[in-house]
Amino acid sequence: MQTLPLLEPTPDASRAPGPPDLGIVMTGGGARAAYQVGFLRCVARRFPELSVPYVTGVSAGAINAALLASHHGTFLQAVQELSELWARLTAGEVFRTDTRSLAVNAINWIRQLASGGVGVSARGLGSPKLVRGLVDTQPLRTFLTEVLHCVDGELTGIRYNLDAGRLQALAISATSYSTGRSVTWIQGNHVQLWQRPQRLPRLATIKVDHVMASAALPLFFPAVQVDNAWYGDGGIRLVAPLSPAVHLGARRIIAVSTRYAASPAEEEEEAIFGYPPPAQVMGILLNSIFLDLLDHDAVRLRRLNDLIEELPPEKRQDLKEVKLLTLRPSADLGKMAGRFEAQLPRAFRFMTRGLGTKETRSPDFLSLILFQPDYLRALIEMGERDAEARVGEIDAFLGEP
Repeated sequence: MQTLPLLEPTPDASRAPGPPDLGIVMTGGGARAAYQVGFLRCVARRFPELSVPYVTGVSAGAINAALLASHHGTFLQAVQELSELWARLTAGEVFRTDTRSLAVNAINWIRQLASGGVGVSARGLGSPKLVRGLVDTQPLRTFLTEVLHCVDGELTGIRYNLDAGRLQALAISATSYSTGRSVTWIQGNHVQLWQRPQRLPRLATIKVDHVMASAALPLFFPAVQVDNAWYGDGGIRLVAPLSPAVHLGARRIIAVSTRYAASPAEEEEEAIFGYPPPAQVMGILLNSIFLDLLDHDAVRLRRLNDLIEELPPEKRQDLKEVKLLTLRPSADLGKMAGRFEAQLPRAFRFMTRGLGTKETRSPDFLSLILFQPDYLRALIEMGERDAEARVGEIDAFLGEP
Protein backbone atom coordinates (compact mmCIF):
# COMPACT_ATOMS: atom_id res chain seq x y z
CA MET A 1 0.00 0.00 0.00
CA GLN A 2 1.30 3.43 -0.98
CA THR A 3 2.03 5.69 1.99
CA LEU A 4 2.28 9.43 2.36
CA PRO A 5 5.73 11.02 2.79
CA LEU A 6 6.76 11.61 6.38
CA LEU A 7 6.20 15.21 7.44
CA GLU A 8 9.35 17.25 7.92
CA PRO A 9 9.69 21.01 8.47
CA THR A 10 10.75 23.04 5.46
CA PRO A 11 14.19 24.75 5.60
CA ASP A 12 12.51 28.12 6.15
CA ALA A 13 9.93 26.83 8.65
CA SER A 14 8.79 29.22 11.37
CA ARG A 15 9.00 28.07 14.99
CA ALA A 16 6.53 30.73 16.09
CA PRO A 17 3.28 29.54 17.73
CA GLY A 18 1.23 31.76 15.43
CA PRO A 19 -1.48 34.31 16.24
CA PRO A 20 -3.04 33.93 19.71
CA ASP A 21 -6.56 34.40 18.29
CA LEU A 22 -6.27 31.77 15.54
CA GLY A 23 -9.15 29.41 14.80
CA ILE A 24 -9.55 26.54 12.34
CA VAL A 25 -12.98 25.63 10.97
CA MET A 26 -13.33 22.21 9.36
CA THR A 27 -16.58 21.55 7.57
CA GLY A 28 -18.21 18.31 6.52
CA GLY A 29 -18.37 16.25 3.39
CA GLY A 30 -17.85 12.65 4.51
CA ALA A 31 -14.76 11.15 2.88
CA ARG A 32 -13.99 14.56 1.37
CA ALA A 33 -12.67 15.65 4.77
CA ALA A 34 -9.40 13.95 3.77
CA TYR A 35 -8.79 17.02 1.59
CA GLN A 36 -8.49 19.10 4.77
CA VAL A 37 -5.62 16.91 5.91
CA GLY A 38 -3.60 17.86 2.84
CA PHE A 39 -3.94 21.54 3.69
CA LEU A 40 -2.90 20.86 7.29
CA ARG A 41 0.18 18.97 6.06
CA CYS A 42 1.38 22.01 4.14
CA VAL A 43 0.80 24.29 7.13
CA ALA A 44 2.50 21.86 9.52
CA ARG A 45 5.66 21.74 7.42
CA ARG A 46 5.91 25.53 7.48
CA PHE A 47 4.67 26.07 11.05
CA PRO A 48 5.55 22.83 12.91
CA GLU A 49 4.91 24.37 16.34
CA LEU A 50 1.76 26.25 15.42
CA SER A 51 -0.77 26.66 18.22
CA VAL A 52 -4.45 26.66 17.32
CA PRO A 53 -6.41 27.90 20.36
CA TYR A 54 -9.85 27.57 18.76
CA VAL A 55 -10.78 24.43 16.85
CA THR A 56 -14.24 23.72 15.46
CA GLY A 57 -15.54 20.87 13.36
CA VAL A 58 -18.74 19.59 11.86
CA SER A 59 -19.61 16.25 10.26
CA ALA A 60 -16.44 14.42 9.18
CA GLY A 61 -14.53 17.62 9.92
CA ALA A 62 -15.32 16.94 13.57
CA ILE A 63 -13.01 13.92 13.42
CA ASN A 64 -10.12 16.12 12.24
CA ALA A 65 -10.97 18.78 14.84
CA ALA A 66 -11.15 16.23 17.66
CA LEU A 67 -7.74 14.76 16.90
CA LEU A 68 -6.05 18.17 16.58
CA ALA A 69 -7.58 19.36 19.87
CA SER A 70 -6.71 16.20 21.82
CA HIS A 71 -3.22 15.39 20.53
CA HIS A 72 -0.46 15.78 23.14
CA GLY A 73 2.34 16.52 20.68
CA THR A 74 3.28 19.41 18.43
CA PHE A 75 1.14 20.58 15.55
CA LEU A 76 3.45 18.72 13.16
CA GLN A 77 3.08 15.48 15.13
CA ALA A 78 -0.70 15.84 15.34
CA VAL A 79 -1.01 16.35 11.58
CA GLN A 80 1.31 13.41 10.93
CA GLU A 81 -0.96 11.15 12.97
CA LEU A 82 -4.02 12.57 11.24
CA SER A 83 -2.39 11.87 7.86
CA GLU A 84 -1.71 8.26 8.78
CA LEU A 85 -5.28 7.87 10.02
CA TRP A 86 -6.84 8.97 6.73
CA ALA A 87 -4.26 7.37 4.44
CA ARG A 88 -5.01 3.88 5.73
CA LEU A 89 -8.75 4.29 6.34
CA THR A 90 -11.00 1.79 4.56
CA ALA A 91 -14.75 1.55 4.15
CA GLY A 92 -14.71 -1.48 6.45
CA GLU A 93 -13.36 0.69 9.28
CA VAL A 94 -16.24 3.13 8.86
CA PHE A 95 -19.20 0.79 8.40
CA ARG A 96 -19.82 -2.90 7.92
CA THR A 97 -19.41 -3.81 4.24
CA ASP A 98 -20.02 -7.56 4.37
CA THR A 99 -22.82 -8.88 2.19
CA ARG A 100 -24.88 -10.19 5.10
CA SER A 101 -24.92 -6.91 7.02
CA LEU A 102 -25.84 -4.83 3.95
CA ALA A 103 -28.49 -7.34 2.87
CA VAL A 104 -30.10 -7.50 6.32
CA ASN A 105 -30.29 -3.70 6.50
CA ALA A 106 -31.81 -3.50 3.02
CA ILE A 107 -34.39 -6.18 3.82
CA ASN A 108 -35.30 -4.48 7.09
CA TRP A 109 -35.80 -1.17 5.25
CA ILE A 110 -38.18 -2.88 2.83
CA ARG A 111 -40.04 -4.61 5.64
CA GLN A 112 -40.42 -1.40 7.61
CA LEU A 113 -41.73 0.51 4.60
CA ALA A 114 -44.12 -2.30 3.66
CA SER A 115 -45.39 -2.87 7.22
CA GLY A 116 -46.67 0.65 7.76
CA GLY A 117 -44.74 0.75 11.03
CA VAL A 118 -46.46 -2.29 12.55
CA GLY A 119 -44.23 -3.93 15.13
CA VAL A 120 -41.86 -1.00 15.43
CA SER A 121 -41.40 0.45 18.91
CA ALA A 122 -42.78 3.98 19.20
CA ARG A 123 -39.63 5.11 20.98
CA GLY A 124 -37.35 3.10 18.75
CA LEU A 125 -35.65 1.56 21.78
CA GLY A 126 -35.03 -2.13 22.11
CA SER A 127 -36.76 -2.94 18.81
CA PRO A 128 -34.65 -5.16 16.58
CA LYS A 129 -36.94 -4.35 13.63
CA LEU A 130 -36.31 -0.61 13.67
CA VAL A 131 -33.92 0.41 10.89
CA ARG A 132 -31.51 3.09 12.07
CA GLY A 133 -29.45 3.59 8.92
CA LEU A 134 -28.48 2.01 5.64
CA VAL A 135 -25.21 0.81 7.19
CA ASP A 136 -23.89 -0.20 10.61
CA THR A 137 -21.23 2.27 11.84
CA GLN A 138 -20.00 0.29 14.84
CA PRO A 139 -16.60 -0.12 13.11
CA LEU A 140 -16.19 3.67 13.06
CA ARG A 141 -16.89 3.90 16.78
CA THR A 142 -14.25 1.25 17.47
CA PHE A 143 -11.78 2.99 15.16
CA LEU A 144 -12.28 6.45 16.70
CA THR A 145 -12.08 5.11 20.24
CA GLU A 146 -8.64 3.76 19.40
CA VAL A 147 -7.16 6.64 17.37
CA LEU A 148 -8.54 9.37 19.66
CA HIS A 149 -7.18 7.52 22.72
CA CYS A 150 -10.51 7.61 24.54
CA VAL A 151 -10.86 6.62 28.18
CA ASP A 152 -14.42 5.50 28.95
CA GLY A 153 -15.44 7.31 25.77
CA GLU A 154 -13.85 10.63 26.78
CA LEU A 155 -11.17 12.37 24.71
CA THR A 156 -8.92 13.03 27.71
CA GLY A 157 -6.31 14.80 25.60
CA ILE A 158 -8.65 17.79 25.29
CA ARG A 159 -8.55 18.44 29.04
CA TYR A 160 -4.77 17.98 29.01
CA ASN A 161 -4.33 20.65 26.32
CA LEU A 162 -6.80 23.01 27.99
CA ASP A 163 -4.93 22.76 31.29
CA ALA A 164 -1.62 23.31 29.50
CA GLY A 165 -2.96 26.45 27.82
CA ARG A 166 -2.35 25.08 24.33
CA LEU A 167 -6.07 25.00 23.57
CA GLN A 168 -8.80 27.43 24.50
CA ALA A 169 -11.85 25.61 23.14
CA LEU A 170 -13.05 22.79 20.93
CA ALA A 171 -16.53 23.01 19.42
CA ILE A 172 -18.33 20.18 17.64
CA SER A 173 -21.74 20.70 16.05
CA ALA A 174 -24.54 18.21 15.46
CA THR A 175 -28.23 18.36 14.58
CA SER A 176 -30.84 17.37 17.15
CA TYR A 177 -33.43 15.14 15.54
CA SER A 178 -35.55 15.68 18.65
CA THR A 179 -35.86 19.48 18.34
CA GLY A 180 -34.56 20.26 14.86
CA ARG A 181 -31.97 22.68 16.26
CA SER A 182 -28.27 22.88 15.60
CA VAL A 183 -26.42 22.03 18.82
CA THR A 184 -22.77 22.94 19.35
CA TRP A 185 -20.98 21.07 22.14
CA ILE A 186 -18.10 23.06 23.60
CA GLN A 187 -15.27 22.08 25.89
CA GLY A 188 -13.06 25.01 26.77
CA ASN A 189 -11.72 27.58 29.19
CA HIS A 190 -13.83 30.60 30.18
CA VAL A 191 -16.47 29.94 27.53
CA GLN A 192 -19.28 32.49 27.27
CA LEU A 193 -22.32 30.84 25.74
CA TRP A 194 -24.46 32.51 23.13
CA GLN A 195 -27.83 31.73 21.60
CA ARG A 196 -29.25 32.32 18.15
CA PRO A 197 -32.50 31.12 16.54
CA GLN A 198 -32.31 27.35 16.01
CA ARG A 199 -28.68 27.30 17.26
CA LEU A 200 -27.86 26.18 20.79
CA PRO A 201 -24.40 25.97 22.40
CA ARG A 202 -23.83 23.57 25.29
CA LEU A 203 -20.88 22.97 27.57
CA ALA A 204 -19.80 19.34 27.44
CA THR A 205 -16.98 16.95 28.09
CA ILE A 206 -16.34 15.83 24.53
CA LYS A 207 -16.65 12.10 24.03
CA VAL A 208 -16.59 9.79 21.04
CA ASP A 209 -20.43 9.93 21.02
CA HIS A 210 -20.27 13.65 20.17
CA VAL A 211 -17.92 13.01 17.25
CA MET A 212 -20.03 10.09 16.01
CA ALA A 213 -23.19 12.19 16.20
CA SER A 214 -21.67 15.08 14.26
CA ALA A 215 -20.47 12.73 11.51
CA ALA A 216 -23.71 10.72 11.16
CA LEU A 217 -24.68 11.28 7.50
CA PRO A 218 -28.50 11.57 7.37
CA LEU A 219 -30.32 8.26 6.71
CA PHE A 220 -27.11 6.61 5.51
CA PHE A 221 -25.54 6.48 9.00
CA PRO A 222 -27.68 5.80 12.08
CA ALA A 223 -28.43 8.63 14.51
CA VAL A 224 -26.45 8.69 17.75
CA GLN A 225 -27.92 9.07 21.23
CA VAL A 226 -26.34 11.73 23.46
CA ASP A 227 -27.94 12.67 26.81
CA ASN A 228 -31.30 11.03 26.03
CA ALA A 229 -31.70 12.76 22.66
CA TRP A 230 -30.89 11.63 19.12
CA TYR A 231 -28.46 13.52 16.89
CA GLY A 232 -27.31 13.41 13.29
CA ASP A 233 -24.89 15.18 11.01
CA GLY A 234 -24.06 18.68 12.16
CA GLY A 235 -24.16 20.12 8.65
CA ILE A 236 -27.93 19.69 8.35
CA ARG A 237 -28.90 22.80 10.36
CA LEU A 238 -25.64 24.67 10.92
CA VAL A 239 -26.40 27.66 8.70
CA ALA A 240 -23.37 29.61 9.96
CA PRO A 241 -20.35 27.27 10.19
CA LEU A 242 -17.99 30.14 11.07
CA SER A 243 -20.17 31.25 13.98
CA PRO A 244 -18.84 28.93 16.74
CA ALA A 245 -15.22 30.00 16.14
CA VAL A 246 -16.17 33.70 16.15
CA HIS A 247 -18.24 33.40 19.34
CA LEU A 248 -15.43 31.53 21.10
CA GLY A 249 -12.98 34.34 20.42
CA ALA A 250 -11.18 33.59 17.14
CA ARG A 251 -10.38 36.75 15.19
CA ARG A 252 -8.28 35.06 12.53
CA ILE A 253 -9.94 32.02 10.96
CA ILE A 254 -8.78 29.42 8.47
CA ALA A 255 -11.71 27.60 6.87
CA VAL A 256 -11.14 24.56 4.65
CA SER A 257 -14.02 23.86 2.28
CA THR A 258 -14.46 20.68 0.24
CA ARG A 259 -16.56 22.42 -2.41
CA TYR A 260 -15.11 22.90 -5.87
CA ALA A 261 -15.85 26.31 -7.38
CA ALA A 262 -16.95 25.39 -10.90
CA SER A 263 -16.49 27.79 -13.79
CA PRO A 264 -19.60 29.16 -15.56
CA ALA A 265 -18.97 26.75 -18.45
CA GLU A 266 -18.69 23.77 -16.09
CA GLU A 267 -21.89 24.76 -14.32
CA GLU A 268 -23.73 24.48 -17.65
CA GLU A 269 -22.60 20.89 -18.21
CA GLU A 270 -25.23 18.21 -17.65
CA ALA A 271 -24.10 15.57 -15.19
CA ILE A 272 -26.66 12.84 -15.91
CA PHE A 273 -27.48 10.77 -18.97
CA GLY A 274 -31.23 10.42 -18.51
CA TYR A 275 -33.75 10.47 -15.68
CA PRO A 276 -31.99 11.56 -12.44
CA PRO A 277 -31.04 8.47 -10.39
CA PRO A 278 -31.34 8.50 -6.57
CA ALA A 279 -27.58 9.01 -6.22
CA GLN A 280 -27.76 12.25 -8.23
CA VAL A 281 -30.69 13.59 -6.19
CA MET A 282 -29.01 12.61 -2.91
CA GLY A 283 -25.72 14.17 -4.02
CA ILE A 284 -27.36 17.52 -4.77
CA LEU A 285 -29.22 17.49 -1.46
CA LEU A 286 -26.12 16.64 0.53
CA ASN A 287 -24.07 19.25 -1.32
CA SER A 288 -26.58 21.89 -0.27
CA ILE A 289 -26.13 20.75 3.33
CA PHE A 290 -22.37 20.33 3.54
CA LEU A 291 -20.74 22.39 0.84
CA ASP A 292 -22.70 25.58 0.16
CA LEU A 293 -23.16 27.07 3.63
CA LEU A 294 -19.52 27.98 4.23
CA ASP A 295 -19.49 30.13 1.09
CA HIS A 296 -22.61 31.99 2.18
CA ASP A 297 -21.25 32.51 5.69
CA ALA A 298 -17.93 33.80 4.33
CA VAL A 299 -19.77 36.39 2.21
CA ARG A 300 -21.68 37.59 5.29
CA LEU A 301 -18.48 37.83 7.32
CA ARG A 302 -16.68 39.87 4.67
CA ARG A 303 -19.63 42.25 4.38
CA LEU A 304 -19.65 42.69 8.14
CA ASN A 305 -15.92 43.42 8.10
CA ASP A 306 -16.51 46.11 5.46
CA LEU A 307 -19.21 47.71 7.61
CA ILE A 308 -16.98 47.66 10.71
CA GLU A 309 -14.16 49.29 8.78
CA GLU A 310 -16.45 52.12 7.70
CA LEU A 311 -17.57 52.83 11.27
CA PRO A 312 -15.52 55.27 13.37
CA PRO A 313 -13.75 53.48 16.27
CA GLU A 314 -15.96 55.06 18.94
CA LYS A 315 -19.09 53.57 17.34
CA ARG A 316 -17.86 50.02 16.88
CA GLN A 317 -18.71 48.99 20.46
CA ASP A 318 -17.56 45.36 20.82
CA LEU A 319 -17.52 44.63 17.07
CA LYS A 320 -14.14 43.46 15.80
CA GLU A 321 -12.93 42.57 12.36
CA VAL A 322 -12.47 38.83 11.75
CA LYS A 323 -9.87 37.92 9.16
CA LEU A 324 -10.71 34.88 7.05
CA LEU A 325 -8.63 32.62 4.82
CA THR A 326 -10.58 30.05 2.82
CA LEU A 327 -9.11 27.15 0.86
CA ARG A 328 -11.09 24.99 -1.57
CA PRO A 329 -10.30 22.14 -4.02
CA SER A 330 -8.84 22.91 -7.42
CA ALA A 331 -10.81 20.05 -9.01
CA ASP A 332 -14.28 18.52 -8.76
CA LEU A 333 -14.07 15.86 -6.03
CA GLY A 334 -17.29 14.25 -7.25
CA LYS A 335 -15.95 13.60 -10.75
CA MET A 336 -12.72 12.42 -9.21
CA ALA A 337 -14.57 9.84 -7.09
CA GLY A 338 -15.85 8.02 -10.17
CA ARG A 339 -12.32 6.90 -11.02
CA PHE A 340 -11.93 5.03 -7.72
CA GLU A 341 -15.40 3.46 -7.38
CA ALA A 342 -14.32 0.11 -8.82
CA GLN A 343 -12.08 -0.53 -5.79
CA LEU A 344 -14.95 -0.56 -3.29
CA PRO A 345 -15.94 -3.84 -1.56
CA ARG A 346 -18.11 -5.82 -3.98
CA ALA A 347 -21.32 -5.90 -1.92
CA PHE A 348 -21.15 -2.20 -1.14
CA ARG A 349 -20.31 -1.35 -4.77
CA PHE A 350 -23.36 -3.35 -5.85
CA MET A 351 -25.54 -1.23 -3.55
CA THR A 352 -24.12 2.13 -4.68
CA ARG A 353 -24.49 1.23 -8.34
CA GLY A 354 -28.07 0.30 -7.61
CA LEU A 355 -28.55 3.91 -6.49
CA GLY A 356 -27.25 5.10 -9.84
CA THR A 357 -23.67 6.23 -9.15
CA LYS A 358 -22.64 5.04 -12.64
CA GLU A 359 -25.39 7.09 -14.31
CA THR A 360 -23.85 10.47 -13.54
CA ARG A 361 -20.61 12.17 -14.58
CA SER A 362 -20.19 13.69 -11.11
CA PRO A 363 -21.21 11.16 -8.44
CA ASP A 364 -21.16 13.61 -5.52
CA PHE A 365 -22.99 11.16 -3.26
CA LEU A 366 -20.29 8.56 -3.90
CA SER A 367 -17.55 11.06 -3.02
CA LEU A 368 -19.06 11.45 0.46
CA ILE A 369 -18.93 7.74 1.26
CA LEU A 370 -15.89 6.62 -0.74
CA PHE A 371 -13.68 5.70 2.20
CA GLN A 372 -11.16 4.06 -0.08
CA PRO A 373 -7.42 4.46 0.65
CA ASP A 374 -6.39 5.39 -2.91
CA TYR A 375 -9.15 8.02 -3.17
CA LEU A 376 -8.40 9.42 0.28
CA ARG A 377 -4.68 9.68 -0.46
CA ALA A 378 -5.48 11.46 -3.74
CA LEU A 379 -7.59 13.97 -1.78
CA ILE A 380 -4.78 14.54 0.73
CA GLU A 381 -2.27 15.08 -2.04
CA MET A 382 -4.58 17.54 -3.79
CA GLY A 383 -5.12 19.47 -0.57
CA GLU A 384 -1.38 19.71 -0.05
CA ARG A 385 -0.79 20.90 -3.63
CA ASP A 386 -3.57 23.49 -3.38
CA ALA A 387 -2.13 24.84 -0.14
CA GLU A 388 1.39 25.00 -1.57
CA ALA A 389 0.04 27.07 -4.46
CA ARG A 390 -1.03 29.68 -1.89
CA VAL A 391 1.86 29.32 0.50
CA GLY A 392 2.74 33.02 0.40
CA GLU A 393 -0.80 33.93 1.42
CA ILE A 394 -0.79 31.35 4.19
CA ASP A 395 2.58 32.51 5.54
CA ALA A 396 1.37 36.10 5.63
CA PHE A 397 -1.88 35.12 7.31
CA LEU A 398 -0.19 33.11 10.07
CA GLY A 399 2.90 35.26 10.46
CA GLU A 400 1.20 38.64 10.53
CA PRO A 401 1.08 40.22 14.03
